[in-house]
Amino acid sequence: MIPQIKKILYATDLSKNSSYAFLYAIDMAKRHNTSIIILHVVEPIRPYLYSEGGIGVYNQLEREIENEQKTDFEEIKKHLQGFCERAEAQIGAPCVELVSKILVPVGHPVEEILKVADKEGCDAIVLGTHGKGFLAHTFLGSVSSAVLHRTRKPVFIIPVPSEKTAIDWDGI
Repeated sequence: MIPQIKKILYATDLSKNSSYAFLYAIDMAKRHNTSIIILHVVEPIRPYLYSEGGIGVYNQLEREIENEQKTDFEEIKKHLQGFCERAEAQIGAPCVELVSKILVPVGHPVEEILKVADKEGCDAIVLGTHGKGFLAHTFLGSVSSAVLHRTRKPVFIIPVPSEKTAIDWDGI
């Protein structure tokens, strides 16, 4: 028996391909009558920056990360609403209503994706990948590959769409 999908984790880096992968997350959520948790991870300050600039630079960088988190949260919401408007023209409503939570933690993407998937009780993970042609393994080898190999949950990795894709992704 295949386990029921009740909650989907959609991890995004806010790129064009992430928007394309979100279309798959929406479709999956509609088919399984479930909700989507959106996750965008802000990478932490590199440790070597602490020592180079002293405590003043460190404090300034910490404030910038806090501001980036707030900006990313608002950017994700705006990005989501614009995308949903375009996606609904293709797949029908609802879209925004499927999103139950938006999370923007500071951390390492792979670790945060795995942690949130477990903590929130997600049954599947949807990610986009930038790989194309012979470079696919190189790009898939980063976050998507690490998540795929470290979780026991189903992971849907959505590749870059072809140029013939019907939706105008530039406007998203």
